[in-house]
Amino acid sequence: MPARLLDTLPPMGAEGIQQFSRFIDDASSILVFTGAGISTASGIPDYRGPEGVWATRRPVVYNDFMASASARAEYWRQKLEDREAFGAAEPNAVHRAIVRLERSGKVDLVVTQNVDGLHAEAGTSAERLVEVHGTNRLVQCQTCGARSDPAPHFAMFAESGEAPRCGCGGLLKPATISFGQQLRAEDITRAFEAAQTSDLVVALGSTLAVTPAADIPMAAARRGAPYVIVNQGRTEHDGSPFVTLRIEGDVSLIFPAAVDMALADGPMDPGAGGPTGGYPRETDPSI
Repeated sequence: MPARLLDTLPPMGAEGIQQFSRFIDDASSILVFTGAGISTASGIPDYRGPEGVWATRRPVVYNDFMASASARAEYWRQKLEDREAFGAAEPNAVHRAIVRLERSGKVDLVVTQNVDGLHAEAGTSAERLVEVHGTNRLVQCQTCGARSDPAPHFAMFAESGEAPRCGCGGLLKPATISFGQQLRAEDITRAFEAAQTSDLVVALGSTLAVTPAADIPMAAARRGAPYVIVNQGRTEHDGSPFVTLRIEGDVSLIFPAAVDMALADGPMDPGAGGPTGGYPRETDPSI
């Protein structure tokens, strides 16, 4: 499969994948950082592209959600729309390739900006996964912090049009980080700790425009870990002297091919049969 793919690529593309595979082969503690671009192959649109979510929708700011019943209803309406459109999305080759890397013992941590839950569904273990912007697969009370299955809450909202509440009386919200909402301190701590020990960092399908999330891979690169970026379109880290290898193109083709080459004799593809602390508020999260 890698050979057939390499035959279809321009020389620099093939050379980039081969070089990427050598970095993977040499590494034993990889920090994987992923963005919306890895989930487009699963049918989930990105957020900032010309046909992205924010091109047609105004996001609800966290303070408005907490203060306004109409804002809460609008937020839940948007989330219900997304659930109906993309709730059946499944992991793709990128998610599965990351699982293969973990099973080979090479992954230290997967840090994702995505809220779709597809890394967990693909098989990335909880102890190796940080979802810095949270997940749509749970609902969380903004008062007591209890988390629960979103299905009954969405059914209630679809019937009543009123944003649901917790048994404690608190406001319920999908367990994602909204505009203006604080990131979870423990998540950021885990991510930056991994950046201090990893021997390779890869950024996949991210424009690397959202901070402090995008500071995580750069922290690893600044302390000397090789830094590989794969994305279709420019990123904010392009041109940085700390970037070791930049591959332009479809991450859903490039990354699995590089993993296949590095793990040629490794385990089978698992999909092929067989409240918050004083950390910065997110200014532009991918939710």
